[in-house]
Formats: sequence, structure tokens, C-alpha cells
Amino acid sequence: MVKFLLWCLLLVFCWPLALGALVVYPFVWLLLLPFRILGIAVDGVLGLVSGIILLPGRLLRAV
Repeated sequence: MVKFLLWCLLLVFCWPLALGALVVYPFVWLLLLPFRILGIAVDGVLGLVSGIILLPGRLLRAV
């Protein structure tokens, strides 16, 4: 909601820049999408490694 209100404010003060941002935003989103997917994959791998490393401690704590 805040982004939308800031965009509306930009539209009032400088409408060519706001319309340019509206056109460029989808391309930037598509450009950054692989980095988001990579971040999700790295987070999953690190979670798996953390789980494997901490598993003996959890098993000993459960006994």
C-alpha cells in the first residue's frame, strides 16, 4: 500500500517519471526473478545442512 501511495505522489509531482517506472518495473522484476529462485534454493540447502548437523544433538536431547 505504501508503494502505491508513493507512486501516486510521484505521479502528481512528475508524471513522466511515474509512467516510466510503471513500464520499467515488470522488466526489473523479471530480471531479479532468477536471483530470488536462487535465494530460495540456497536457503533450502542451508536448512538441510543445518538439520543434518543438528540432528545428533536433537536425538540426544530427546533421550
